[in-house]
Amino acid sequence: MAQVLIDKLLQAAIKQGVSDIHIVVGQPPVFRLHGRMRKLETKTLEADDAVSLMKSITPERCQRELQESGSCDFGFAFGEQARFRVSVFKQRGFISMVLRQIPNDKLTPEQLGLPESVVKMIHRPRGLFLVTGPTGSGKSTTLASLINLLNETIDHHIITIEDPIEFYHYHKKSTINQREVNVDVPSFAEAIRRALRQDPDVILVGELRDLETIEAAISAAETGHIVFGTLHTNSAQGTVNRIIDAFPGNLQDQIRTQLSTSLIGVLAQTLLPRIGGGRCAAYESLVVTSAISNLIRENKTFRINSAIQTGAKFGMQLMDDCLYDLWEAEKVEMEAVLGKAQNPDSLAKRIAQARRKIDAEGSLGDDDYDEFEEDGDDDDY
Repeated sequence: MAQVLIDKLLQAAIKQGVSDIHIVVGQPPVFRLHGRMRKLETKTLEADDAVSLMKSITPERCQRELQESGSCDFGFAFGEQARFRVSVFKQRGFISMVLRQIPNDKLTPEQLGLPESVVKMIHRPRGLFLVTGPTGSGKSTTLASLINLLNETIDHHIITIEDPIEFYHYHKKSTINQREVNVDVPSFAEAIRRALRQDPDVILVGELRDLETIEAAISAAETGHIVFGTLHTNSAQGTVNRIIDAFPGNLQDQIRTQLSTSLIGVLAQTLLPRIGGGRCAAYESLVVTSAISNLIRENKTFRINSAIQTGAKFGMQLMDDCLYDLWEAEKVEMEAVLGKAQNPDSLAKRIAQARRKIDAEGSLGDDDYDEFEEDGDDDDY
């Protein structure tokens, strides 16, 4: 029975393009579609339903982990149609599950709207490239797209280290080895250290979650490999600070120096609901030039944002500028844009000014526009 139910749920989720399925006792299953939560009009789940749904997809080793530590994560393939990343956990003594859909089709960087500077950076022979953003902002999708691009165009040896493996990659022009933490290797840091003896060109580290992993990733980038990693930070400037702050005070100077030579770029991203349905991504991109490298080394990271602002010719962009462009192109509502802004007040002012300008042009006619002077108040925002 549970098998039938889970198959139906997964089938419906794939068909509708759902990002997550929530299984919680006391309500029907819930789908997250385009960022909104939708309850299904089916029966309310009871404790036994949740347990049997969990058992129908959870491997034995994960069921043991669930008993011992109260939660477990794993990935599984639903036939040829899609993969799911699953988190099972206990709450109030009941079993809950969240299944994140990982599509089989990998989108190209163009389809994702990735800046051209990013595609250039990943073709560099060595260095650390970070994709950052909150949970569910599409980091895995971006990385899968970039790895796939390399796989299709260059004869590399690519090693991915993930927990759990999300997108499956097949050997194309490159050879790809995907290692799963707790299945193929005990930890991220251990896997990076081992990878250095496995003749890699590219190493993807699913998550830079502790000091040891960050240290190993930076060392790998310094020794002539390109290293991809992810962090849960919202901005490029914040990412640099987070890495440095992960180290104890007496090591921070040394890490600044290492980071200034090994970091090649940061892509911070977030997802917004698109007008008319679906979602679109906003990106902040930092390309580490010699000037930015100096800022990192000299502990002047507070000046990174203004360096991004003046670095458009290198393909850099601040998140709020990208959000403004999405609003101006009428892809995203103003409320959604302000909700994701780093500096909502100044972005709101900018949008209000743009609206006043549009209103003025509309009411005055183009010829009269030269005489029109803005009064600078924000009443109509």
